[in-house]
Amino acid sequence: MNVCVFGLWHLGSVTAACVAEHFPTVGLDFDSTTVADLNEGKPPILEPGLDQLTSQGLSRGTLRFTDCVPNAVGEADLVWVTFDTPVDEDDRADTQYVERQIASIFPHLRPGTVLLISSQMPVGSTRQLEAAYREQYPDGDVHFAYSPENLRLGKALTAFRQPERIIVGTTDAEGRQRLETLLSPFCKNLIWMSIESAEMTKHALNAFLASSIAFINEIAVICEDTGADAKHVEMGLKTDERIGPRAYLGAGGPFAGGTLARDISFLTSKAATLGVAVPLLESVRLSNNLHKNWPRRKLEALLGNLTGKRVAVLGLTYKPGTNTLRRSAAIELCRWLFDQGAQVTAFDPVVRDLPVELSRIIVISASAVEALRNCDAAVVTTEWPLFRELAAADFIDNMKNPNVLDANRFLEKKLASAPNIRYIAVGKPWGVA
Repeated sequence: MNVCVFGLWHLGSVTAACVAEHFPTVGLDFDSTTVADLNEGKPPILEPGLDQLTSQGLSRGTLRFTDCVPNAVGEADLVWVTFDTPVDEDDRADTQYVERQIASIFPHLRPGTVLLISSQMPVGSTRQLEAAYREQYPDGDVHFAYSPENLRLGKALTAFRQPERIIVGTTDAEGRQRLETLLSPFCKNLIWMSIESAEMTKHALNAFLASSIAFINEIAVICEDTGADAKHVEMGLKTDERIGPRAYLGAGGPFAGGTLARDISFLTSKAATLGVAVPLLESVRLSNNLHKNWPRRKLEALLGNLTGKRVAVLGLTYKPGTNTLRRSAAIELCRWLFDQGAQVTAFDPVVRDLPVELSRIIVISASAVEALRNCDAAVVTTEWPLFRELAAADFIDNMKNPNVLDANRFLEKKLASAPNIRYIAVGKPWGVA
């Protein structure tokens, strides 16, 4: 079976590299620079192991990349749509962009092709695209399907190759057979359902995760000023069989990026269109946005007026294991600190240069220790394993005032009980109003 992976940013480059381990695969994108780089084994984004896996596929001859639609789509038995759906700063997705890309390949789909969509789209989108195809090609023989993406930044290869289950939406017997051939090498637990149910499952999953994060963080901020410890509360919740040990309950930072917020936006927008009230879903984003101010509140409580204060930011990327800065909570914090008149020094192991707009507000240090020097506070913002090599003495000896904000308690074992360090985490009692 020949597979075409259409859309080659994070999701697409991971998908293409993994699928090429089992099937002849061509990656298609209209960005010729991205295509050229991938043909040299250089993915467009940092993801552990992706460059090696891409190079292996190229060397075996099972993987290639092109910007030529007829060449890629015309030979494919299955086209897997993997565009990363663009999201603006208000979490609104540009789904029309993805729809235009998909519609552009309609003339080149050969009879019997399966068109599998994994880009994040509102429920109902796949059927609308299918209807548009049927209108243009009444005698066309293309099988539409939807499978939610399972992209986990920093762990994407493992998540793709070893998923617990794969959700697949299709009502077409012929399409299902080909999809089973495609997906079985990765997972035997294929959950079949209607296309709309598969789309809705993705929305519901991300909304549930987002709601869980917002819930436990609201509990946590109450804990901070009542003497309770949110980690103890979390343990009490997870040992209740109705909740369970793997529940997405870990007090810490807000959810960032666009993935969870995008599905909250999809659902609230769809509800508004349908005239359905969803106050719980509407409150999740509000709660999360308020929690983004947690480090700001703590820094102001610790340091008062921030003008002239020096703050170290440890980590700049959206998550460890990636080099993505867009929608990073660390970058948002740096901008706010600069606006308050603070001096911002930062260290991130994969960030050497910053865009011009950021370079004027952030001083990049050569090491974490250098970033800490003469600082009034340090904020752990991205949980790079490298930071666990820091000792309490690195903070005490280098900082002017060793105040450490560590929302997710990443360095708790080393710093929480260290003398002379004021260690502050979400949900940890600290006694500052």
